[in-house]
Amino acid sequence: MSSFRTIELSDEKFEQDGLRFLTVKTPNLKGRGDICLFVPDVLEGMTDLPIYILLHGVYGSAWVWAMKGGAHHTSKRMMESGEIRPAIIAMPSDGLWGDGSGYLRHRIKDFAQWIVSDVPRAVYENISQASENSPLCITGLSMGGYGALRLGAEFPDQFKAISAHSAITKFSEMGDFVEEPLDSFDLMSQEMDVIASVRKNAAKLPPMRFDCGKSDELIEGNRLLHTQLLELGVTHEYEELEGGHEWTYWQSHLERSLRFFDQTSFK
Repeated sequence: MSSFRTIELSDEKFEQDGLRFLTVKTPNLKGRGDICLFVPDVLEGMTDLPIYILLHGVYGSAWVWAMKGGAHHTSKRMMESGEIRPAIIAMPSDGLWGDGSGYLRHRIKDFAQWIVSDVPRAVYENISQASENSPLCITGLSMGGYGALRLGAEFPDQFKAISAHSAITKFSEMGDFVEEPLDSFDLMSQEMDVIASVRKNAAKLPPMRFDCGKSDELIEGNRLLHTQLLELGVTHEYEELEGGHEWTYWQSHLERSLRFFDQTSFK
C-alpha cells in the first residue's frame, strides 16, 4: 500500500536519457511535490541501489539539476566508465514556497520532512531498483547546499554522506537571494545556521565535504564554517576552487559529490 494519497509516475515509453518524473501528494507540503529522477540501466532484479538526493537553489525546481546542470549526463558517464557504481539520482523540488523554502520546517508546511522522509519513500515505493535498504546521500547547490548540510546534520542517522557546493551557511544569507522578508518564513522553532545543527550532533555526523568558488559571494561563510568545524573537531573535507556562483561551476564539480558518495555508500 502506498504512503501517498496520489502518485503520478512518467511513462517509460516517453522518457529520455534515463530521466523519470514523479509527483506525489504529501501532508508535509499540504499538496503535491515533484521529483526528477535519473534511474540507470542495471540488470533486471537489481535493487537496493543508493539514492543520491540533489537539492536545487533559489528560483529553481525539480528540473534544474538535470536541465541546467546536466546531472543525469554526468552521472551516466561516471557510471558507464566504472568511476562510480550505479545509483539513483533524486532531484526534488524544494516545495516551491516563495523564491525558496530553505528546506526548513514552516508552521504550515514541513519542507524538511518532505526531503528527509517523503522523497526517499516516494523513490523506493515507485522505483523497482530502490528499496528501504537503499543508502541515502544528500548534496545541493547554494540554498540546496544549505539544505543538504543542515538536514544532514539534523538527521545524521538518515544519511551515509553529506556534500554541498557553494552553500549558504547562515540563514541570514538567504536574504541576499529571496524577495520574501526572512521574518515571513513563518518558521517553527529550530536551529537555523548550519553550525548550530552540527553542534547538536557533532559526535555522530556522517562523512561530510563541501566546496566553494573563490569568486563566490558566499566564500566567507564557507570559510567560517570550515574554521568552526575544525574548532569542533569535526572531520570533513573542504575545497576552494576556481569559479563563482554559477552553473558552470556546479556542472563541473558535481562529480566531487558523486565520487564522495560512491566511496561512502558501499562501505
